[in-house]
Formats: sequence, structure tokens, C-alpha cells
Amino acid sequence: MDSFIRLHYEQTIKEIKEYTASKASCDESDEGIEAIIENELVGRIVIDGIAVKTALKLRKYVFNSLRGYDVLSELIEDESISEIMVNSWDRIFIEKEGRIWETDLRFESEQRLEDIIQNIVGRINRRVNESEPIADARLPDGSRVHIVLPPVAYKGACITIRKFSRKTITLEDMVMNGSMSREAAQVVRLLVRARYNIFISGGTDTGKTTMLNAMAMCIGRGERVITIEDLAELNLEGVNNIISLEARSAGVEGRGEISIRDLIKASLRMRPDRIIVGEIRDGAALDMLHAYNTGHDGSISTGHGNSPKDMIDRMETMVLFAKDLPLDAIRRQIESAVDIMIHLSRDKTGKRYVESIVQPAGIDDDGQLKLEELFVFDPAEGKLIRTGNRIRRRAKLERLGEEYKGL
Repeated sequence: MDSFIRLHYEQTIKEIKEYTASKASCDESDEGIEAIIENELVGRIVIDGIAVKTALKLRKYVFNSLRGYDVLSELIEDESISEIMVNSWDRIFIEKEGRIWETDLRFESEQRLEDIIQNIVGRINRRVNESEPIADARLPDGSRVHIVLPPVAYKGACITIRKFSRKTITLEDMVMNGSMSREAAQVVRLLVRARYNIFISGGTDTGKTTMLNAMAMCIGRGERVITIEDLAELNLEGVNNIISLEARSAGVEGRGEISIRDLIKASLRMRPDRIIVGEIRDGAALDMLHAYNTGHDGSISTGHGNSPKDMIDRMETMVLFAKDLPLDAIRRQIESAVDIMIHLSRDKTGKRYVESIVQPAGIDDDGQLKLEELFVFDPAEGKLIRTGNRIRRRAKLERLGEEYKGL
């Protein structure tokens, strides 16, 4: 709602909210709440001369403040906004077209913001409070929510919402918007169909989940796929035989935690054709490598890394968190398990793109895992170009029964 209208009718909004709250005990359904608001506004259109167009905006605002996400509702509904950042109850920022802007929106108070936070986490049976001040959640549309409360956020509660795109992004869409070349998209599509184990790496907000969803569209409809995530957000269209597993934090009594590691182990007993792990952050990396190395070809995972080499180093560290193994053994497991790595990046304008596609190329004389580029982004040409290297592990391509020139 326009800030001018909101401020101009602040007292009217307050009165309607109080009136609606007093009548809500009779009908607490969303439809009932909307009817109460509409009836009150009809009278104000006649008595106070409020324009119908303004009344419609007021109706939506009052309903959102009572049943929705208050001032965040209009931002969540705006598909041009990719991220919402609530730094405090009176300072709200958004990311739009790769740029960050401060809005003129604000909550009524710190308490109102905290009420909305409890509403968000309560819908998915999670909790956040002073003793556990950090939480992840999601909205019904799949948008990812990160919450931090005082005393950790000492200036007041804050929320970061990564918006979920309602439009399904395909590899072809990524070609059309310049995120990757057509040749690279053809190769990625073929590698997924041929059941190569693929790891997607990149920094924050580089489009790892978007890439994973786009790649998953190439999976055969008859394959059994199990997805494993901290918070379920993958949307694998075209896959019929799918089980989605979500991790769970410990309860109030400190029991009941189910980790990504637990879910990976459980998934191996479900006869999966492919295992897709939304993001590897800790010792689950070891279980992921075991899954990759025990016949579950075509599995896909993602992780945070500044480059493919950095991702390998982080993966080694994560495995060490799970088990004290010699680095040489860890590197050989990674080299054996991961067939292809796709690294994503983001330029200064906010545009996301594929920076490189690489493959493990053995262990060098110093015991380091070597990586070989298949595609690399050329800043001079502004696009992803093919190198002269060929895919080393050819058996899966041969089993697919198809050829691709130059692979």
C-alpha cells in the first residue's frame, strides 16, 4: 500500500483493526475476517467519503496486518523483489534487479515484528526464542526465511527472506538470460541423463538451488528420487517417484533431532535411484560421498564455496568433522565420487551465471586433487566457452548410448 495512504489513514486503520479484533471471536476464518473488514469499510466509504480504490487498499492492508505478514505481505507478493531484509522493526530493505533499496515500510512496534516471526515459525512447527535465538523457516510459497532474535541481534529482531520464484527456471531459460551457453546447457542435460554425480558450488545467492531444480527436469520420470534438505524448498517438476525428507532440530527437552546425516543414511534403505542433497554444510559430506560411491549414480548436491578448488578444500574439512581420516584417503574418495562440478557466481550487477564446469583429474605429485576445466567463463567475451578438454569418465556416456561431438 502507498505510504501516503497508509500514513493518511493511520487512525482509520487502527480503528478498523480494533473493531475487527473485537468481532473476530464470532468468526475466526480468513473469509470471516475479510467480511468484517469489508462491512466496516463500506460504512466508512459512505460516512467518511473514502474512495473505493483507497478502501480496497485499506482492506488488503488491514487483513495482512491481522492474518498475513503485516507490512511484509506486499513485498512477498511483489515478484520483482528477490530478497527482503528486516534489520529492525522500523528499517526494512529489499533487493530488486540486483540492487538493494531501503523501503519506507515499518512495523507498528518491535512486538509486532516478533508476533509475525512467531507466526512464521509456528506454521512449520519450529521455534525461536531467547534461549534459541536463531532459526530457519520457510513461507508457504517456499521462500526461505532466516531469523535472529535478541540478545544475538542486540538492536532488535531481524529477518532475511530469500524469495521463491513462482516461475520454474529451466536450462533453456538460463541460456536465454545469459547465465550459461547453449552448448554448456546441452552438455549438462546430457550429463544428468547419463547419471553423472554432480556437485554444484557457489557463493551466497548465486542460484545453486535454481540450477539444481533446472537440472532435475532432465531426470527420467520413472526414476526414484529422494531429496534431503534442512528446509524443503526443492521443486523437482517432472519426477513422479519422489520422496522429500526434511531435517528436524531437537525439541524443547533436547531430544528428537534428525540431521542431514541421519536422513542420508535412512535414504540408502529406500531403494533410491538418485539422492539429491539440498546443501552440504557439515559432516554429512562423508555420508554423501559414501552414497555417491555405493552405486547411487546421478546424485546431485550443492555447497558454499568461492571456487571449485575452495569447495574441494571445504569438503575435505567437512569430512574431517565427521571422521578422523587421512587427507589422502579423503581426496581419493572425493575424486572417485564426484564426476562433475558446476561453479556459479554473481557479478556486480547481481546477475547470476555459470563461471565454470570442471572435472576431477586425479591426484598430483603433492597429493592434491587436480581439477580440469571443461567450460570456463571468459570475461572478455562475456560468456561461458568450451575448453579443449574432454570428459574423462566416458563409461556413463557410453551406457546412455548417445554421442556428443567433442565430449
